[in-house]
Amino acid sequence: MSEKVIIDCDPGMDDSMAIVLACKSNKLDVLEITTVNGNYPVDRTSLNARKILELIHKDRIPVARGLDKPLVRETPKDPFSHGKDGQGENFLPEPKVPLIKQHAVDVIIDLARKYPNEITLICTGPLSNVALAFIKAPDIQKKIKSIVAISGAFGITEYAYVNATGGTPQSEWNVFVDPEAADIVYNSDANFTAISLDVATHFDVDFTEEQVAKLEASDNAEAKFLTQAIKFTRKRGYGAYTTVIDCLAPAFVIAPDLFKTFQGRVGIELSGKYSFGNTVLERRAHHAWTQLPQINIVNHVDYAQLLEMLLGVVSNTGR
Repeated sequence: MSEKVIIDCDPGMDDSMAIVLACKSNKLDVLEITTVNGNYPVDRTSLNARKILELIHKDRIPVARGLDKPLVRETPKDPFSHGKDGQGENFLPEPKVPLIKQHAVDVIIDLARKYPNEITLICTGPLSNVALAFIKAPDIQKKIKSIVAISGAFGITEYAYVNATGGTPQSEWNVFVDPEAADIVYNSDANFTAISLDVATHFDVDFTEEQVAKLEASDNAEAKFLTQAIKFTRKRGYGAYTTVIDCLAPAFVIAPDLFKTFQGRVGIELSGKYSFGNTVLERRAHHAWTQLPQINIVNHVDYAQLLEMLLGVVSNTGR
């Protein structure tokens, strides 16, 4: 049986690759894609989601537009650019299939009620849509099987802060954009797993030159998309890992055996000149703040197997 999932995203080239991985995997049944403001305004992310679906001939999957700004704040300026088109300057054709009329928040609510305890939310952007769904329909918090999100930076590896993506020195972009939304979801009754910058931006999430050469030699549209994204990021001085960060979220659902987790208590910093948007992990042996919500945190990934799986899916030879 394939896992029923909703992908809540803000494409973004790595979100786009996460959509490719999820939609091409025979382990997942992607019911719907919901979009949110994050890497780009929601009109752009909604457009990019449909573009990538049409590229891989999966445009039967509905796309619903979500929130156009954070719950209580204005949208910050993203320090990292995904290019003029938001997809590594692949400049895909305009999509033919329109957005559905239903709002993304209502999609999440309706599907959670239709399939109680069967749906996993794969979140690769700010958690605004999910938080508002929980505010509007608190009952669905226990009806969602699990949430797997690219979220946070906890300092369990050096990569958390070396590769920090938010607007403060130790913050992660998805949380930094809408920390109030993250605070709601982290504190909810949902089974929440965070894949943080500690593992998602590890330099081992990168391609060898041999693997890049294989991508360049492929005639697959998805391989061409990823190859161009890699060229775009490398030209700007970033590693190829930046093109596939969000792929770790669907990969966790597809192949959980490649990941290890632990449970930790985490608070979201909602103020502070230097720490705004931080995800603060309580690690003390004594005097710990037990009032903080406890979530699942990924602390290890089999990166070699992950990249082989991703390359297999992109080249139509994998799961």
